Amino acid sequence: MQYPAELKYVKSHEWIRMEGDTAVIGISDYAQDALGDLVFVNLPEAGDSVTLGEAFGDVESVKAVSDVISPVTGVVKEINEDLLENPQRINEAPYEAWFIKVGEITEEEEYLTAEAYEAFAAEEAEG
Repeated sequence: MQYPAELKYVKSHEWIRMEGDTAVIGISDYAQDALGDLVFVNLPEAGDSVTLGEAFGDVESVKAVSDVISPVTGVVKEINEDLLENPQRINEAPYEAWFIKVGEITEEEEYLTAEAYEAFAAEEAEG
């Protein structure tokens, strides 16, 4: 599993990369591995609001459907349209396959460093 140090993470297994005042959000290597082969992704529309701690979309694998939880409150500036046609890109490169970009951020979750998230994911994997 990889956890790039330049990213921040949350316990619901999303990653965040800040680009100025915009949060770029995706799911972690741990999350995509646990879900298995992804076959569908459901994303909000640009202009939609997202709320800290609430689902903004979901991913579907051959095993299950899982919500993707927003680590911020704000407004969707852009979605990764490529994922709608090619959800397997999330499995292939989880840190390049961002889901949404959020601006007008009014609230943020407390983020974990890569090291802290790796320890959290290892604990969760053990069960």
